[in-house]
Parts: sequence; structure tokens; C-alpha cells
Amino acid sequence: MLQSWRQACLKVFDKHHKHLPRPCGPHLWRGFSASTVQSAAQKKGIKMEDYPCEVIRNFSIIAHIDHGKSTLADRLLELTGTITKKERGVNKQVLDKLKVERERGITVKAQTASMFHEKGESRFLLNLIDTPGHVDFSWEVARSLAACQGALLLVDASQGVQAQSISVFHVAKEKGLTIIPVLNKIDLPAAQPEVVAKQMESTFGIDPADVISISAKTGKGVEQVLRAIIERIPPPVGDPSDPLKAFLFDSSYDRYRGVISLMSVQGGVLRKGKIASCFTRKKYEVTELGIMHPEEVPTDCLRPGQVGFVACSMKESSEAHIGDTFHRMGQPVKPMPGFKPAKAMVYAGVYPVDSNDFLKLEESIKRLSLTDRSVEVTRDTSSALGQGCRLGFLGTLHMDVFRQRLEDEYNADVIITAPTVPYKVLHRDGKESIVSNPTDFPEHADLASGGRAKAVQEPIVKASIIVPEKFFSAMMDLVFEHRGTGLNWHELDAGADDPENGRLLMTATLPLAEIVTDFFDKLKSRSSGFASFDYEDAGYQTSEMRKMTFLLNGRPVDALALIVHADKAVSVGRHWVDKLFKVIPRQLFEIPIQASIGSRIIARRTLSAMRADVTAGLYGGHYERKLKHLNNQKESKRKMKRVGKVDLPQEAFFDLLSK
Repeated sequence: MLQSWRQACLKVFDKHHKHLPRPCGPHLWRGFSASTVQSAAQKKGIKMEDYPCEVIRNFSIIAHIDHGKSTLADRLLELTGTITKKERGVNKQVLDKLKVERERGITVKAQTASMFHEKGESRFLLNLIDTPGHVDFSWEVARSLAACQGALLLVDASQGVQAQSISVFHVAKEKGLTIIPVLNKIDLPAAQPEVVAKQMESTFGIDPADVISISAKTGKGVEQVLRAIIERIPPPVGDPSDPLKAFLFDSSYDRYRGVISLMSVQGGVLRKGKIASCFTRKKYEVTELGIMHPEEVPTDCLRPGQVGFVACSMKESSEAHIGDTFHRMGQPVKPMPGFKPAKAMVYAGVYPVDSNDFLKLEESIKRLSLTDRSVEVTRDTSSALGQGCRLGFLGTLHMDVFRQRLEDEYNADVIITAPTVPYKVLHRDGKESIVSNPTDFPEHADLASGGRAKAVQEPIVKASIIVPEKFFSAMMDLVFEHRGTGLNWHELDAGADDPENGRLLMTATLPLAEIVTDFFDKLKSRSSGFASFDYEDAGYQTSEMRKMTFLLNGRPVDALALIVHADKAVSVGRHWVDKLFKVIPRQLFEIPIQASIGSRIIARRTLSAMRADVTAGLYGGHYERKLKHLNNQKESKRKMKRVGKVDLPQEAFFDLLSK
């Protein structure tokens, strides 16, 4: 029966299949093609043997956020014929493939594209990596630069050198990359190319004559950038006769092929066959490999200096360790220096709005974390919110982007708890523990003399703020409001006589917990949007941190626990109590809403009870008749309050934690 059904279906398909237009050429018609990758490879006939190291240039684009990296990448792809050149403004963010990237106009995932460009009698292979610009995704930048020999340092001619520009410049310098300075957006009315070129000279020591002025939007000057990439960036070094050595610097996940690894070949030739990992010692079968052009284009091999994708039947993304070295099976090589693992800076609990959707949410988080290797995932349970996951992120923007991707790509409705940072607890027995969940934080009694915990250390960061001189006092107040110490500053614009246009570089040490909330919003608000901000990890310092719990009718709600500094405990407690007062629905008995540190109540509000008018049916008579009914009602309310339980609904949690 089943066989006859299949035969009938095939006959119907063949009947319609005959009337479809067929392509010209010797290639056979293949129905149900999943993509046009194979036909693209056949048409191009790319032979990787034609591209030795001498004609390869591996480079990345680095800059502060919103300085035009993706726009410049679009123009380079058009000039090299990698993508079709359309009307101006049509090709926008070609390498930004995620929905969240196109909606927000930012890059959150580094993307690779190989381009071919002819200059003179030579045909060059240019491997471009477009990197994110926000500080939360600095790990993406560090990984991408490991596969490059040069970088385009892009600076906005209207905004000048900003905090992340300095950060990525030093990262590229530490890796020994050749840096090509590029001044973008010279077509804007507010552009000041000469002033910004002097900023780059005083900040980076770059000769203004080496700076290339362009407009990535209009395409003006982009040809000079292409010429400088070939002339200034050195070619990679590698010998195809050496044993295979391939460096894994990024990975993604495909539901049909498993883990897709991005590798940079350092030596030897990578072909289909058996390879092994230096880190896990596991063996894999390479089934497909090729280059990103900008989509996947299969090739026969990858040679020294070339960058491409590899599918090797790797089932778990955890097996693809970033920084791992792969070699031909039976021909071990010395592994290359790997990367420092990504360190989570912010932790938050993620729970489903409907507790029955936990398994679906957990599977969605696992799949999404396969494409974002910097996320830490552990299971978590809350008495108020049920089962969920505790996630570690590189910053608050990273957390918000991950939440939006969960909603966009997996249709997940989630509740995210207030972000916390990892604290180090020093015990009296000499042990140390890292605590990121407020429910695991020591109680106030444990931190007292004789308690099991000796001290608590909080993470600190070295912050850099670039701000116009007229906003200096406002920035100084903001730093001190958030417990900043060690404030230093110096003039960034050498020779700027006008205080309105002069800019300062401020450096200070700030607790990480102070900048994961609303610090960035205040920074932009008080500087009218002109200040830029960057930070890097600076270790831990001892601090007076306290665990704050919230009580509803005398019962603690663990999902709302916070870790706060002792100096801000009262103001934070009152703020959250007021928020709870607005979102908790009224009950038939009054509900005291309290914030406590240990046994001490630091803030309280009482939610009055809903009550029926029990005297409405009484007309006339002595007042004691009404008093008797009121006393009976009061006694009933007292009993309900004693035995009543307040269940904070999921909608209230969503309203509370989404604000």
C-alpha cells in the first residue's frame, strides 16, 4: 500500500516537473535543490591551487559602534564583484544576516567573506572579516583578528576617535597586525577630516598622510582602500608541503550537517578525509569544505593562508573549541596558542512565561548557544518562577540581543530576572567560591563576626570615557555617583583651543555591578549623546555587599533577591518596594510588602485589602449592629492574612522585571 502511494506521488511530481524551465549547459537538472551553492561553485570553477600565500590578504574591519564597518564591507563586496552592484543604497548590511542585526543596525556576530580582485596580471584572494563594534562583543573581535594579518581601523570623520576605537586598536597592535587607518563619512556636513586626522595622530601615533579618507555610503575613495589592502597588508606565511595545521576561530550550527567550523589553514593542505583535534583528541571525517563568497561555495581543498568553512560531522558544538588546532589523522603537529576563554560579566535567570514550556525553552537556548559560544548555560529552579536556566553574558546588550533572538527565532516568551555580576566569597577556612545567583549569596549573619564567610569581593572594571570638555563636570559626578575611584583625565585633542570642541579621555575604576544597570543610559543623557564608553576587566576588590530579600506577607520571594552595596541598600529597597506595590494585585486581606537585609526591614508598603460593604443591608437600629458586622469582617481578614498565601502571578513578574 505504501509503495503504491509513493509511486502515485512520483507520477504527479514528474507530470509537473516536465513543464518547468531547465537550465542550459551540461549540468543535470536536480529537483528539490536546497541551495544554489553547488551550481555556483561549478560556474565559478574556483581552484584554490591558483592562490598561493603571495596573493592572499587576510584582513578585518575594526571600529567603534556605528562608524560604518558593514557599509564599507558592502562597498568592498561590490567593487570586487562578489555581490551584484545595484542602485546606491540597495545593498545594506549584506553580511549582517541576523534579524536583530538588521533591526538594530548593529553587528553582533563576526562574518567572513572571500573576495577575488584582479590587479595588474595578478588575481588576489581577499578574506574579509566584519567585526562587531560594541564592547560587549569584544571577544568576537579578538577571535577574528587571530585569523588576520591586517586590519582597517575605521573612524567616523564627524564623531572622531571614540572609546572602542582605542580598545580595538590596542588589541590589533598586540597581535602584531598591520593597521590601515581609514576616515569614513567625509560626505557628512559635520565631518572634520583634518581635525580627526590630528586626533588619530595624537592618540595612535598615525601619520595623517597614511590616513585614507572615504565615504562608504557613496563609494568615494573605497578603491584606494582596496589598493592599500593589497599593497600594505603582508601575505600569510605557510608551506603546502608541511603537515596539515588548521586553526579554528569560529563556528556555527546547522541542523542537518552539525557544526560548521571556520578555519584558517596555517600549513599543509586541507582536503576531504580524516582529521583530528589537538584539544579533544577526537577524530572527524571532513565531508564538505569551501569558502564564504559570501555564501558557502564548496571547493576541493583549502591551502596555506586561506580561510574557509569545514563540515566534519561534528555533532556537538561543545566539541568545536575556539582556538583548537586540527591536523591530519596520524600526523600530529604542535598546537597553536589558543584563546583566553570568554568570561561572563553578567548573569541572569531566564524562565518561560508558561512553566509548561520549560523543555521547549531549554532546547531553544541550547540551539541558540551553539551559534553564540560566549554564553554560559546552567539549569536553575525558582520557587516562584519554576524551572529555568541561569545564563552568563558578556554584557547587558549581549543579554538583550540573546533575549530578542530567542523571541524572533524560536518564538519563546520569557521572563529575565534582574542582571547580577559574579561575586567572590572568601570563607574563613581559606576557600573561595564564585556566586552569581543571589539565592546562593551568604546571609547577613554569615558575614558577621564568627560567620562562615570572611569577606565578599566584587568585580571591578577599568572604564574609559571620551567626552567633550563642556560635559566634564557632569561625567565626573556620574562616576562618583556610581562608586568610581582613581579618576584621571587628559586632553585627547592636541592643540584644540576651543573648549567647546576639545575632548577629554577620562579613566576610572568602577564596580561592574554599577555599569550593568542604567549607567550607559545616564552617560548618554548627561552628555547629550556625545560621550563614548568602554571598559575592560580589572579583577576584584573587597566591598560591603549585602543580600536583599523581598517579603510578601512575611514570606520571601527568591526570584526577586538582589545583591546591593550597603550604602545604597535603603534607596534600592524603597524603589523595588514601590515597583512591587504597583504590580501586585490586591487580595481579600492586606499584604505587607517588605525589603529586608538579614532580619532588618529597610523598606515597607502595605497593600490594602479588598473588602465588601457588609453594612450595606443594615438600615436604622443601633450603631452596635453595624459594629458587630465590621468586627466579624475584621476577624475574618485577620485569619485570612495568617493562613493566606500570596502567589505573585507570572504577569506581575513580567511587568516588574521588564521595566
